[in-house]
Amino acid sequence: MLIDAHAHVMPGSFPPAPGGCDPASWPAMSPEEAGARLLASGPMRFTAKPAWFDAERRLAASAASGVDAEVVSPFPPLLNYALPASAGRDLARWVNEYIAGLCAAFPGRVYGLGTVPLQDPDLAAGELARVSELGLAGVEIASNVLGASLADARFAGFLAEAERLGTAIFVHAMPVPSDRLPGPATATFGVGLEGSLAAAALVTGGVAEKHPSLRLAFSHAAGGFPLMLTRAQWFWGRTWNEEPPGERGPEAAPWAAATGPAELARRFWYDSLVFDRRAIRYLIDMLGADRLLVGSDFPAMGREQPAGRTLYGMDLPAEVLDDITWHNCFRFLGVAPPCPPKLFSFGEYPRRDIGASRPV
Repeated sequence: MLIDAHAHVMPGSFPPAPGGCDPASWPAMSPEEAGARLLASGPMRFTAKPAWFDAERRLAASAASGVDAEVVSPFPPLLNYALPASAGRDLARWVNEYIAGLCAAFPGRVYGLGTVPLQDPDLAAGELARVSELGLAGVEIASNVLGASLADARFAGFLAEAERLGTAIFVHAMPVPSDRLPGPATATFGVGLEGSLAAAALVTGGVAEKHPSLRLAFSHAAGGFPLMLTRAQWFWGRTWNEEPPGERGPEAAPWAAATGPAELARRFWYDSLVFDRRAIRYLIDMLGADRLLVGSDFPAMGREQPAGRTLYGMDLPAEVLDDITWHNCFRFLGVAPPCPPKLFSFGEYPRRDIGASRPV
């Protein structure tokens, strides 16, 4: 069995911009050729093929790839923290209602993560209970909030509330504008660097130590973060190979936790979308097979055919493979896996389009 923990959706339509919100910054969809739709939001223009918003086509494509279930989260640009907070809440509710409807229509096939207006951390914290009431397992957040670190004190209450409620949080790398890389490199090195910074901030900023029960997962294995852990471990404990720590140096003073950074990092989960068996083996060795999830970034990226092909070709023990492809994801979500997994035919449900989302 395989569950894809990193896959995205977007609504096929949006309501009019709420009062006080510039309509040009509010998302809108318009028809394109071959059933696609054009998403316009501020300066962004994105052509979305039907798998983004047509549930039947989406699940047919997933089944053809050997995906038994998937965790869907919002198209990352919809985490639009530049909107006024109240407009951000309205947009989040619209998107969350759709994802909840998708989960309800295809139980056992689709699990959902919503979004919250993190530009106002208190408002976002208050929305977490609503997310849970909708039947969503958690939320997707960006790796920074308009450039601010997730370890910033302003987000402490939000993270504490997520831990209290048992809300799963999927941290999606979201590069900030920079002239240090050419534009096309943003989707490669930029995403990796941003994921690294987010995970490193949550370790060095004390979040991982303060909130041991907080369920956090990172897209794309948090970029280069796992490889940099060995350097962080040396600066923390002045030892190699995770030997017992010696005298701690002044460089570790801001984050001289009793627990080393490598062990703190093993409190998180990471999707294994790293495109190479050698990288996956390092993740298993460094973080543990119990910390890895399958991810594809579908439909923004094409899945391996079949999904998980690299994992299945690594001669991993059966119990390790079962954890990575199935059990770990449900542990991250904090929900019981279907047993046996429910596999439905499309005829059991009406065709669903995100455009049928309920009003805010």
